[in-house]
Amino acid sequence: MTSLRSPLDVDDLLSEILLRLPPQPSSLPRASLVCKRWRRLASDPRFTRRFRLHHRRRNPPLLGLFTDSYDNSPFLPTLDPPNRVPEDRFRLHFDEGDDDFVTLGCHHGLALIHHVSRGQLLVWDPVNGDRHRVHIPPGFANINGAVLRGAAQDFQVVLVGRDDQVLACVYSSETGAWGNPISALLECSSMICRFTPGLVVGDSIYWSFTDSSAGILEFDLGRQSLVAIPLPEGVIGPRFMRAEDGGPGFIFKNDCTIKIWKRKTDSGGVASSWMLGRTIIELDKVLPMETLEEGRPLVPLGFAVENNVVVLGTVFGLYLLQIESLECKMIMESYYLQNYHPFESVYTGETCIGSGNEGAELLLGA
Repeated sequence: MTSLRSPLDVDDLLSEILLRLPPQPSSLPRASLVCKRWRRLASDPRFTRRFRLHHRRRNPPLLGLFTDSYDNSPFLPTLDPPNRVPEDRFRLHFDEGDDDFVTLGCHHGLALIHHVSRGQLLVWDPVNGDRHRVHIPPGFANINGAVLRGAAQDFQVVLVGRDDQVLACVYSSETGAWGNPISALLECSSMICRFTPGLVVGDSIYWSFTDSSAGILEFDLGRQSLVAIPLPEGVIGPRFMRAEDGGPGFIFKNDCTIKIWKRKTDSGGVASSWMLGRTIIELDKVLPMETLEEGRPLVPLGFAVENNVVVLGTVFGLYLLQIESLECKMIMESYYLQNYHPFESVYTGETCIGSGNEGAELLLGA
């Protein structure tokens, strides 16, 4: 009588089990230490690609933060050992003197970088190193933008800017071309806040703008529409985030609290105004009291959409605050006051599992 084989003895079934390991950087290096067969499966490039795709849109970890500009330390790891990614692992290398770059944002495991001197956008996958250069179309100044990627490797870049009017345009890597510009009905003096990263929620992207008052630009990728949304009176310089209902929201610091606003919808499901969300964080309960003393600045500097984490700058250091659990973590004491772009993706150390140095560095807590 033939005995039944254990699921762990069948490569296809074992691959399905390994696929469901947590998407932490140390997961596959740890699994590869079990035996040669596990190492062979965990280091197979087809499997590691599938592992990244499986987790990238479900539950990617917050690997670290990219800064606005590319100085000597553009990437700041945020995970603790053994999942901490080495700082030099995600670094762009350029020709000498070719350093006029500004980070516009990170979404879906891709970074969008404005190469100012060349009039180009650089779409970069820090995990596998892929780079794509896209020329900015004529008529766009004072720009901002966002990059989106679906389940496949194709991506889209949504660019907003102004010349005589506020415009949006979409680039598709599938066609290799820009679509037709789409305009918004705004005052001629409207300025897009190019140093405030956009928020991607579903098929919509949101950016700040200013004219006679502050507002938000919403670009709907499905409808190919660009509209302006006014902000509540008295709100200046909000930091975008995803609200608890999954829609767009923003955080606004007021004294010792961070107030979370969201869009209010009518009976037909149409968003019509803003309302204060149910969550108001009392910062004195989660941050050291000395950071909240009168006159000491506390500034939201970034937001990780998938992990619901806000980056807070204080005079005592840079903190990560998880909105739901209120868990707070200092990640560095000395920092520059700038935007910090959370990089949420799946990194497996695939080039070194079982043979190289990077997987060993992760397990040793480098």
